Amino acid sequence: MPVLKNISTLYSCSLMGKQADIHPLHRAALVWNDSRIEWVGEESDLPAEYSSSNEVIDAGGNIVIPGLIDCHTHLCFGGWRADEYEKRLSGVSYLEIAKAGGGILSTVKETRHATEDELYIKASAMLDEMIESGVTSVECKSGYGLSTEEELKQLRVYRRLAEEKSVSIVSTFLGAHTIPPEYRDDRKAYVDLLINEMIPAVAGQKLAAFCDIFVEDSAFTIPEARRILENAKSAGLKLKVHADQLTTGGGAELAADLGAVSADHLERVSDKGIRRMQEADVVAVSLPIASLYTWQPYLNCRRLADAGVAVAVATDFNPGSAPCYDLPLAMMLACNHGRLTPAESLKGATIYAAKAIGLESITGSLETGKRADFNILAAPDINHWIYHFKRKPPIRTFASGTEIKRT
Repeated sequence: MPVLKNISTLYSCSLMGKQADIHPLHRAALVWNDSRIEWVGEESDLPAEYSSSNEVIDAGGNIVIPGLIDCHTHLCFGGWRADEYEKRLSGVSYLEIAKAGGGILSTVKETRHATEDELYIKASAMLDEMIESGVTSVECKSGYGLSTEEELKQLRVYRRLAEEKSVSIVSTFLGAHTIPPEYRDDRKAYVDLLINEMIPAVAGQKLAAFCDIFVEDSAFTIPEARRILENAKSAGLKLKVHADQLTTGGGAELAADLGAVSADHLERVSDKGIRRMQEADVVAVSLPIASLYTWQPYLNCRRLADAGVAVAVATDFNPGSAPCYDLPLAMMLACNHGRLTPAESLKGATIYAAKAIGLESITGSLETGKRADFNILAAPDINHWIYHFKRKPPIRTFASGTEIKRT
């Protein structure tokens, strides 16, 4: 079985401890068998049974971290929205663009026009570039179809990616992204469609693990969200909430009330919402690239981490408010603007990100029995890696014990 030696520092990133506890092991070694980690510890303690392995890999005195996990993306969509970028630069707000028929609805139009194969080819190419940055697990949302068949089309793309790619794909149904134009004058009918047709279809075909909803002035109200999420939960889907991004709307409290796995965005979360999330063990997902592009306030992650809420970090990759899938960039922004330390940001993009998509028992940390997902990085320590930000891939990336070859 393979043995990775000559590691200057291995950051195991166990779930134990607080946000800053990433459990470094100096002069470490890592052993795996097929897809699972067999042993991890200081190289001087390497058991004799592994010392004679003929599959020794030299880490070159570099650091090793778990595979990165992007726990919030909208990977599958038609078209782009560069014109809206120009409008926002000219002073038009995100909500103004959405109310004028742009935003999510413009992507819905393009996604409906695209074939499943076209969407797959586009999403596959972008996923390959995400993998280049050391990502080994990705959460992918629908939400640009807003009809039963169009939502299923997006989710089928994710199922194909899961079958054909070397990384893990976790799918989320986001039919409750906004109200589609054909239901503009009958919101209740669309909510009924979500509950009576779309959720049963998604759950029946096992196309998603989660149901998400955008709770916002331009999307869904708290009563609507509660009804949709309760039905999704009854259908066997785990819950997520787009919460308190543009207004303080009570989304964090709703996520806690319903036992959601995560509440995402949270730039305008209330103190009560933070307290309720901590009590209910809801993961907060910080999405700083969205703030970078929309000029909205960054989430103060410090408030949540100091309150005992686990803070994950993700890209929110989508064609409008966060058209960038560089997770290390998001980690740096979570430090510079969210006030996390590099260690806290690393935990946020590994084990806490895994927890945000229900994979914390499988991946996200380098521990015996976990999946052998890891990166070898050319940096003296994690502080330097995040501080000296540069668009350079890891030296080597392994997913389920198999090296991902660079193109």
